[in-house]
Amino acid sequence: MDRTLKIVTVILAVVVVASMALLFTGTMATLDTGSKDSGSSATIYYFYGEECPHCHNIMPFIENMTRKYPEANIQVLEVWHNQTNQQIYQQANAAAGMKRFGVPEVISGKTVLVGEVDIPAKFEALIQDYLNKKKA
Repeated sequence: MDRTLKIVTVILAVVVVASMALLFTGTMATLDTGSKDSGSSATIYYFYGEECPHCHNIMPFIENMTRKYPEANIQVLEVWHNQTNQQIYQQANAAAGMKRFGVPEVISGKTVLVGEVDIPAKFEALIQDYLNKKKA
């Protein structure tokens, strides 16, 4: 019986590792920062932390913008408790050239908006610029 338990544990571990590998490669494929030539981005990311009070202060604004611009590919991702979103967050920051970052944060290609002052002040213009480039 002990040997059977070990075999089941090994098989389960292999399945978990394989699933994580597939998840990681899928995550890598979902990050699309657009063409460097056009300066456009395929996705606008809003990164937040579940317990972050600043993130919660601007969440109604973000939700309003996603409703106002449904044609924009805006991804709202929690990064403190979601490992997959954390990887996307780190990749997006690296692609944007950010070495220090924190939430709340918006990233579209190389454009980064941080904080509850910067995001409400500039997010709508960023979306409009994104949509204009998408049409071109």
